[in-house]
Amino acid sequence: MNTVIINYGAGNIKSLEFAFKRLGVETILSNDTEIIKTADNIIFPGVGEASSAMKMLKTNKLDTLIPQLKQPVLGICLGMQLLCNYTEEGNTNGLGIFDVNVKRFSNKVKVPHIGWNTIKNLKSDLFKSINENEYMYLVHSYYAEKCYEAISTSDYEFEYASALKHNNFYGVQFHPEKSSTAGEQLLKNFLEL
Repeated sequence: MNTVIINYGAGNIKSLEFAFKRLGVETILSNDTEIIKTADNIIFPGVGEASSAMKMLKTNKLDTLIPQLKQPVLGICLGMQLLCNYTEEGNTNGLGIFDVNVKRFSNKVKVPHIGWNTIKNLKSDLFKSINENEYMYLVHSYYAEKCYEAISTSDYEFEYASALKHNNFYGVQFHPEKSSTAGEQLLKNFLEL
């Protein structure tokens, strides 16, 4: 199996590579469009600020490639947010795969939201063998609004979409690579889609 982690300068790459190694899976780190196109499955990570991350995607022509991919794609954290229509962070247009906008939490709560939180309303094979109200690890100031493409939700200030799905595209706001056994199960499930 050929698993590619997109390397565009805005990812939590090392911990992802270690998580896949624990599953016995070697990954390829690349921003080469030809290598990405031929992958069996693709991880689209993201840590950092949305507008600069989008600039890096455009520099490597990944903004036009990613929406055309037909194999399973998993966006993680900022990667998920960039798959949405728009994010308030840096007033940035996303790739428009998930029909939802990304907004900032208000100042009524501590931002960024850092730590363990539960996921619920699980609706996909991505969550096979993962229980309702399982804890996942999050670090974020922005969230995708609850919408029809949500396959899990979480509560922080209010209920928001903590995972999304559209066709072959999946997105998770949490970091499965830092979420212990449940996170490893989710990565395993993704590889089996």
